Amino acid sequence: MSSTQRHDNQVSNWVHDHTFAEGSHAAERSTRLVMWITAVMMVVEIAAGWWFNSMALLADGWHMSSHTLAIGLSAFAYSAARKYAKDPRFAFGTWKIEILAGYTSAVFLLGIAAVMAISSIERIFAPEPIHYRDAIIIAAIGLVVNIACALILGGAHHHHGEHGHHHGHEHGQHEHGDDDHHGHHDLNLKSAYVHVIADAATSFLAIAALVGGWLYGWNWLDPLMGIVGAVLVAVWAKNLIVDTGKVLVDREMDAPVVAEIREVIEANDNIRHTKLVDLHVWRVGRRFYSCALSVVTEDTCLTASKIRDELSIHEEIVHSTIEIHHQC
Repeated sequence: MSSTQRHDNQVSNWVHDHTFAEGSHAAERSTRLVMWITAVMMVVEIAAGWWFNSMALLADGWHMSSHTLAIGLSAFAYSAARKYAKDPRFAFGTWKIEILAGYTSAVFLLGIAAVMAISSIERIFAPEPIHYRDAIIIAAIGLVVNIACALILGGAHHHHGEHGHHHGHEHGQHEHGDDDHHGHHDLNLKSAYVHVIADAATSFLAIAALVGGWLYGWNWLDPLMGIVGAVLVAVWAKNLIVDTGKVLVDREMDAPVVAEIREVIEANDNIRHTKLVDLHVWRVGRRFYSCALSVVTEDTCLTASKIRDELSIHEEIVHSTIEIHHQC
C-alpha cells in the first residue's frame, strides 16, 4: 500500500470516527427530550379540545402532532448517524443523514404552513364558536412548554458552538470569518428548533387572538392570526430548505476553503510552475471538506503527496483526490 493510500484510509477512518462526535450526542439527547415533551403536550391539547368542545384546541393539538413527528425524525437522524458512523458503505461518514432529516422536516413544515393558511381562510368565511377561557389556559400552557423546549434545544446548540470553538484552537484550524461560521450550523438541530419556535409563535398568536376575541368580540382576529402564523412558518421553512438543500446538492464552490485550495496550488512558493485546472469541493461534516483536483505542472518532481502536505495546513480538508499532469 502506498503512503497516499495509507493517508486516505487514515483520513477516512478519522471522518467516520468524528462525524457524529462533534457535540451530536448532546443534540440527540435534547431533541429526544423535546420530542417526548411535545408529544405529551399534544395529547393534553387534543384531550382538552375534545373535552371542552374547542375546535381551536383540537386544531392546535393536531398541528402539534405534526411537529412531534418532525422532531422525532430529527432524533431518529441522530440515532441513525451514530449507528452507522463506522459503516464503510458511507464513504464520507453519515453526516448527511442529519441534513436529509432537516430537509424533510422543513418540507413537512411548509406543508403545515399551507394547512394553517387554508384552515384560517375557511374560518373567516365559516366562523365557529370558541371556548375562549379554556382555550387561553391551554394555549398559555403550550406556550410555556414550547419556550422550555426552545431553551433545551438552544442549550444543545450552544454546546455545539463551544465544541467547535475548542476544536479549532486545539488543531490550529484556519479561521474563515462569519460566512464560514454560518455554514457550520447543525441543520438537523436547527430544523427541530424551528419547529419548536413555530409552535411557540403560533401559541403566542393564538393567545393574542383568543384574548382579543374574548374581551372585544373580535372573532375575525383568530383566523387572521392563523394566516400571519402560517406566513411566518412558511418563511422559516423556506430558509431551512435553502440551507439544507445547498448541502444535499453539494453547492460548496463558493465556500472560503475553495479559495484556500487555489492559493495553496497557485500562490505557494513550495509549488512552482503549477496551474489548477479542475477542482471539486464538497462537505462531509459541519466543518470538514473533501476535494478532488487536477493540476498541470512543469515540475517533474511534484507529487500528490507534496500537494497533500501543503493542503494539510487547512485541517478542515480531511480527504483529497489529486491528479497531476506533467507538461513535457
